[in-house]
Amino acid sequence: MPETPSTRRPRRVRRLVLSALVLLVVGTWLNNTALLAPEPGTGPGVLAHRGLGQTFDPRGVAADTCTAERMDPPEHGYLENTVAGMRAAFDAGADQVEFDVHRTADDRFAVFHDWEVDCRTEASGTTRDFTLEELRRLDIGHGYTADGGRTHPFRGEGRGLMPSLDEVLAEFPDRELLIHVKSEDPEEGVLLAERLARLPRERLARITVYGGDRPVAALREELPRVRSMSRQTLTDCLIAYEALGWTGHVPDSCAHTQLHIPEGYAPWLWGWPARFTERMASVDTRVVLVAGSGGFSEGFDTPAALERVPDDYAGLVWTNRVDRIAPLVAEGAGPGAAGGPGHGG
Repeated sequence: MPETPSTRRPRRVRRLVLSALVLLVVGTWLNNTALLAPEPGTGPGVLAHRGLGQTFDPRGVAADTCTAERMDPPEHGYLENTVAGMRAAFDAGADQVEFDVHRTADDRFAVFHDWEVDCRTEASGTTRDFTLEELRRLDIGHGYTADGGRTHPFRGEGRGLMPSLDEVLAEFPDRELLIHVKSEDPEEGVLLAERLARLPRERLARITVYGGDRPVAALREELPRVRSMSRQTLTDCLIAYEALGWTGHVPDSCAHTQLHIPEGYAPWLWGWPARFTERMASVDTRVVLVAGSGGFSEGFDTPAALERVPDDYAGLVWTNRVDRIAPLVAEGAGPGAAGGPGHGG
C-alpha cells in the first residue's frame, strides 16, 4: 500500500521523538561523565573526626553507649577533642579537624563529645550542669578501658585537657575546623554565632558548623557567611540536585555548605565523583565522603577501606584514624576504586 501524507506524518514524529530522546541521553551522559571532566588538581583531603583519639568498635553503638568503655587497645596516647589530639591530627596531615562543643552553665563552649560527663570522667551530670572551669578540672581520661574495666590506661592523665572553643580557635588560627553542635537547642546556635561573629572574615572562611536542624538554622540566620550544615540542609540540597543535577545546574540549596555523603549513596549523584565535587566547589561547598551508610562514626580507617575511594575524587574523606590514613593519601597510595554505577557514568 503506497505511503500517503497521513501515514508519513506519524513516522516522522516517531523519528523526531526518538532522535530527541537519543540526544537527551547522550547529552546527559556527556554532561555528567567523569571521562570528560577536567583532571582534579589534587587528590582527596582528610577530615579527622575528633582529631586524633582512641578508637572503639562501632558495632551496636547507640546514642547512649559509653564508647570509652569499649576502647580498642591503645596505639598512642592521645584523647579525642583535645588540643594535643587536634595538633597531632594536623601534624599527621589532616586538612580539616572536627570537634564537638557543648554550652556550659556560664554560657561558654566546652569541647567535649558526650551530653553527659558520666562516661569519660569521674563526675556525673550533663555538661550544662557545670561551668567551663568546673569541666576543665575533670579527668576526661577517667573512664577509658579496653579490658572491661580491669585497667584504665588514661585515668588521672586527662585532668585539665578539656579545652574551650576559644582555646581551640586561638591554637589553630589558620586551620580548617569543623564545629559539631551536639544539642537541638536553637539558643545554642545563636550563642555560637555571637562568638564566631567576633572573628575576622578570613578566619570565618575556614570554619564550618554542623549539627541539629534548629541550632544550625538559628546560626545561619545570625551568621549566614559561615559555612554550615544540618540534616535538613543536606536533604534539601540532595533532593534538589537529584532533580536538576543532570543538567549541570547546582541548586541554591547546595551553595555555601558542607555535604557529608555516604559512600553507598554517592555513586547515584549526577556527575559523581569528579563533576559533582567540581560543581560543589564552584558554589563554595565542601564534599566529605563518609564510609558505609554514614552510620555512627564510620570512617575510612584502614588502607583497605581507602581503596574504595575513587581515583578522581577530590573532596575530603572522613576518618577516625588520621595517623594511618593521611600519610597514605599524601603518598597517593590509597584511592583506587572505580567510580561505580549510577549517575556518575
